Amino acid sequence: MRHVIIGAGPAGVTAAETLRRADPAGSVTLIEGEGEIPYARMAIPYLLAGKIRETGLRIRPGEDHYRNLGIDVVGGRVRSVDPGASQVLLEGGRALAYDRLLVATGSRPTLQRIPGIDLPGVHTCWTLEDARDLLRKAGPGTRVVQMGAGFVGCIIMQGLVSLRVDLTILVRSGRMVSRMMNPPSSALIRRWCESKGVKIRVETLPGAITAENGHLGVHLPGGEVLPADLYLCLVGVKPAVEFLAGTGVQVDSGILVDAGMATSVPGIYAAGDAAEFVDVVTGERSVNAIQPNAVEQGRIAALNMAGRRAASRGTFPFNVLDTLGLKSSSFGAWQGLPGGDSVEVSDPDRYRYLKLEFLGDRLVGANAVGHTDHIGVVRGLIEGRVRLGPWKERLRKNPTQLMEAYLACAQKA
Repeated sequence: MRHVIIGAGPAGVTAAETLRRADPAGSVTLIEGEGEIPYARMAIPYLLAGKIRETGLRIRPGEDHYRNLGIDVVGGRVRSVDPGASQVLLEGGRALAYDRLLVATGSRPTLQRIPGIDLPGVHTCWTLEDARDLLRKAGPGTRVVQMGAGFVGCIIMQGLVSLRVDLTILVRSGRMVSRMMNPPSSALIRRWCESKGVKIRVETLPGAITAENGHLGVHLPGGEVLPADLYLCLVGVKPAVEFLAGTGVQVDSGILVDAGMATSVPGIYAAGDAAEFVDVVTGERSVNAIQPNAVEQGRIAALNMAGRRAASRGTFPFNVLDTLGLKSSSFGAWQGLPGGDSVEVSDPDRYRYLKLEFLGDRLVGANAVGHTDHIGVVRGLIEGRVRLGPWKERLRKNPTQLMEAYLACAQKA
């Protein structure tokens, strides 16, 4: 059996290793599109901060890891897939034949559509080469204007602050990490960042970028122009699936997959940030772009590619974010569900906040800032759909009694 995997992130690497064990006689080819040894993108901020070297980004240590396992790592960007001929076509003309194909291409950054977005000095920070470029150009006092303060924007900010740049963050939506944190949580994170010297301007969207005498001008509504040496565009990402056009693989916000990670085309599977599957809490389809989800989906896809049977219960959205040392987290339906209720406790002077969302006697979501003790417990209660019974009212009186609730309810179930 010829197994080909497009994408060498956590989902692709996990799938390759799982296939090696599940189908020892089959061939396993892993396509890496950046010319790098497979690495973990989410560790880039630690490289920017000088906490690790480039080798520290590698998903598996040792350059011989893949060769020793009999996994053939092929460099190149995929131009298209031909399901009729069972071939993957690379830029440059090389064709790779497959019997089973996994698409684990992850995401790619989106760019603003404004004049000047293609100027020298305008960057994103998504690949290892992006990070190298930023390290070459940014240093103490460099004026950096960063557009975007989502999850990726906040972790990149950590690296930029470590480089001691003069940093201004522009936020279009009015609040930071708006896709994972509610307004009170977001306000705490913003105040924390400003206390660390980061300038943050909310409800601000530049209309153009200009260049003069080697410096940039970031044009804001009302006529103000921010001077900058670098402009960093971190406004979001979307699944990298363009090469699937014409294949018959169904794509909505991501590649539609079933519980076995199979797509609408026989023999083709998808996993990780490129795949769209059912949210275990809400029952709705979504792209859940977090590493634990990518690893699990890569494993499930590989087992099915090898002829085993494995199925996902659904994706569980959760994020844990370190913003300049302030830990925050979101779980499940953190915005709440129709018919549900909630309880919150806040200590803004100590940057601590916790909100629990319920539906009936089940915990269905949570937002937390400064509370890091029971992350696994919150996930277990929500993902396990644990009935709280009388413990719901106890949590309403004291939301921090999560461990006690877990021990009383989850372990008894």
